[in-house]
Amino acid sequence: MAAVIALAALAMLAAGGTAWVLQRNVVDENIDDNLNRSMAELRTVADRGIDPNTGERYADADALLYAMMQFAVPAPTEGVIAILEGQVRYRRPDIGIPLATDAEFVSAVSGVAEQTSAHVRSVQTEAREYRYAALPVQVGDSRGGIVFAVDRAAQLSPVNDTFRTYALVALAAIAVLAVGAWRLSGRLLLPLRTLRDTATRITDTDLSRRIPVTGQDDISSLATTFNAMLDRLETAFASQRQLLDDAGHELRTPLTIVRGHLELMDPEDPADAAATRELAMSELDRMRRLADDLVMLAKAEAPDFVRREHAELGPLMDNVLDQAQQLGPRRWRLEPRVEARAVVDVQRTTQALLQLASNAVKFSEPGSTISFGSELREGEVRLWVEDEGCGIPDGERERIFERFARVSPSEAHDGSGLGLAIVAAIAAGHGGRVTVDSRVGAGSRFTLHLPGDDAEFSTVPTPDIGEDEPEELPQRFPRPLDEKE
Repeated sequence: MAAVIALAALAMLAAGGTAWVLQRNVVDENIDDNLNRSMAELRTVADRGIDPNTGERYADADALLYAMMQFAVPAPTEGVIAILEGQVRYRRPDIGIPLATDAEFVSAVSGVAEQTSAHVRSVQTEAREYRYAALPVQVGDSRGGIVFAVDRAAQLSPVNDTFRTYALVALAAIAVLAVGAWRLSGRLLLPLRTLRDTATRITDTDLSRRIPVTGQDDISSLATTFNAMLDRLETAFASQRQLLDDAGHELRTPLTIVRGHLELMDPEDPADAAATRELAMSELDRMRRLADDLVMLAKAEAPDFVRREHAELGPLMDNVLDQAQQLGPRRWRLEPRVEARAVVDVQRTTQALLQLASNAVKFSEPGSTISFGSELREGEVRLWVEDEGCGIPDGERERIFERFARVSPSEAHDGSGLGLAIVAAIAAGHGGRVTVDSRVGAGSRFTLHLPGDDAEFSTVPTPDIGEDEPEELPQRFPRPLDEKE
C-alpha cells in the first residue's frame, strides 16, 4: 500500500509539474503573440509614414513616435514608452505599468534606435521581470524607437495560484487515498485477481472477451462498467477501421490519377504539361477538401463542437440566404421566415444549411428554385432547404448521411462524400437530427430538427419583403417524412 501511495504521489507531482510547465509556456507564447501583434500594428503606422491630421509625411522621428504612442493602448499588466536619443520621450502614465520609472529597464532598452529591426527579448530588473518588443524607427536622420513591455510575473500569477491550489488538493487526495486503501485493500485484492486474469486475455485485436459479473458489490459494478467500456471501444475501433479504409480508398484515387497522368505526360509538350498540371492541382484540392472534412468530423466528437447561444432565427436565415446566393444561378427564396429566438450555434447551423444548399445546387438545374424555411413546431426548431432537383431514391435516403456515401457514381469526383455526414454531426451536436423528404424527379427537402424547448416567438416584426420579391410558389413538401396525416 505504501508503494501504491508513493506512486500516486509521484504521478500527481509529475502531472502537476508537467501541467505547470506547459501552462507557463502557454502564457509565454501568448505574451509573445500579443507583443508581435502590437509591433505589427505599430509597424503599420511607421510604414505608412503619413500624418492623418495633416496628410503630410511625418517631419521627424519625434512626430512619428508621438503618433505611434496614440495607437498603443496597453493592458494593466503592460506598458509602452517611446525612446528618442537614448531617453524616454513619451510614456502612458495613465494606464499600464510605469516603465519610465524603472531606470534599469530604460537603460536596457535605450539603444533601441541603434537596432536594425524589431525584436522580442526578456529583461530582469529589481522591480519586475519584463518581456518586451522593441521597434526602431527612423525619419530622415532622426532615429528613435518604441518599446512595448509585459510584466511576465503578473501574467504568470494566475497559473501559479492555480497550481498552489492543485498542490493542496493533491495532498488531500493522497491522505484520502491512504485511508481508503487501508480499509479496502484486504477485501478487494482477491476479487480483483479474477478481474485481472480476465482483463489480461483482452488484446487490442480481440475486444470480444468480457469480464464475468457475479454479485452486486463494487467489483461487480466495476466489471459491468468495464464491459460497457469494451463495448464502446469495440464499436469505436470498428468505426475507426472503416473510416481509415474509406479515407485510404478516397485518397488513393486522386493519387492514382495524378501518378497516371504524370507517367503519361510529355514534358516536351507545353499543352500536355499544362493540362496535367491543372488536373494534378484539381486532385490535390480534392484531397485537401477531404482532409478538411475529416478534421471537421473528428472535431464533432469534442464536447465544445457546438456552442449554443440565444439567437434570432429570422436574421440567421436572412444571412444564410445572402451567402447561398453565391453558390449558383438559382431562384433563391426564403419562405416561411419565422421570427423567433432559439438556443442554437449560429455558426454551425449556418454551416449545415449552406452545405445543404450546396448539395441542392449540385443536384438541380440552373434557373430552378431553391427555398429555405424555418418554423417552430412541437417543441422543435425546424430549418429546411428545398430544391427542384433530381431527388433521392427510397433506398438511398438513410444511407446518404453516412460517411463517404454517394447517391450516384458521378459524385465521386465532385465531393468528399462527407458533407451530409457533417450536417448530421452538427444536428446531433445540438441534440437534434436531420431528415430528408424526396421525390425522384421532383426534388428534395432536408430538414434540421433542433431542440426548441427554450425557443419563443420574437417580437421583432417581419421585414417588408417589397414588390420585387418573386411570387410565392406552392410548397411541394408541406410536411417532413416523419409526420403522418
